[in-house]
Amino acid sequence: MSALTSPPTSPGQGEKISRRRPWRAKAAGVVLAALALTAGVAAPAPAAANPYERGPDPTTASIEATRGSFATSTATVSRLAVSGFGGGTIYYPTTTTAGTFGAISIAPGFTATQSSIAWLGPRLASQGFVVFTIDTLTTSDQPDSRGRQLLSSLDYLTQQSSVRSRIDSSRLGVVGHSMGGGGTLEAARSRPSLQAAVPLTGWNLTKNWSTLRVPTLVVGAQSDTVAPVASHSIPFYTSLPSTLDRAYLELRGASHFAPNSPNTTIAKYTLSWLKRFIDNDTRYEQFLCPIPSTSLSISDYRGNCPHNG
Repeated sequence: MSALTSPPTSPGQGEKISRRRPWRAKAAGVVLAALALTAGVAAPAPAAANPYERGPDPTTASIEATRGSFATSTATVSRLAVSGFGGGTIYYPTTTTAGTFGAISIAPGFTATQSSIAWLGPRLASQGFVVFTIDTLTTSDQPDSRGRQLLSSLDYLTQQSSVRSRIDSSRLGVVGHSMGGGGTLEAARSRPSLQAAVPLTGWNLTKNWSTLRVPTLVVGAQSDTVAPVASHSIPFYTSLPSTLDRAYLELRGASHFAPNSPNTTIAKYTLSWLKRFIDNDTRYEQFLCPIPSTSLSISDYRGNCPHNG
């Protein structure tokens, strides 16, 4: 998007004013110059548009939609062709004219494969991201291993994949479900250069994440009996530094497996968080701040507003 500029003055109108009152225009110019010299500063330049914005201005309808404005395609990555993780599927916008995109890797949970979180791939990619849903080395890998695998998949995505030229490697994030959510926290703590993290009904024996420095949206489920929010998602959130851009979203009445099927609440807030922090797209701040109210789909929401990043 181009920088905003003031509308041009009509040439005819400008000439007319100039002919009638040249002394007034000149005097005004002298006064303005004197004021600028007195202040010792130049007039501020108009703010430049965010070069990372992708897609039209968002609305509630657009962030809740099952597809965004970008057509997408897929690329399958065999586990035999990579190391450090188990392969996966890349979803990406087909356009090459919109500029590069931020990228996200998504990890499944314990005993699960990428198919369990595959619905998020095209949904996020069609909003202007390159998305990699991965398989892990084994379905029993623990969170610390899943965290390393998320980072390995991002390295593959940005350095070796067939879509690497479409990606801005400085704008990356991680998402994961259950043990993949625990792995998301591990990856974010290990690599503070990441721009966003979203653990979905995360499970991890580690409860203290006070050294994590990546903007993090923790998503818990009110009726989760596998990773109860009282012993997982809420401690994860409360242990994050209070100065960090952070939020806690609790899905009303939902189970641990809510992220395994299309879920509008998960999608809209995950998308808004990734857009806000990976793309620095403040157009999405409206959906995160003020803090969303409790509703039929949200039993609890906490966070710091306005955001710093």
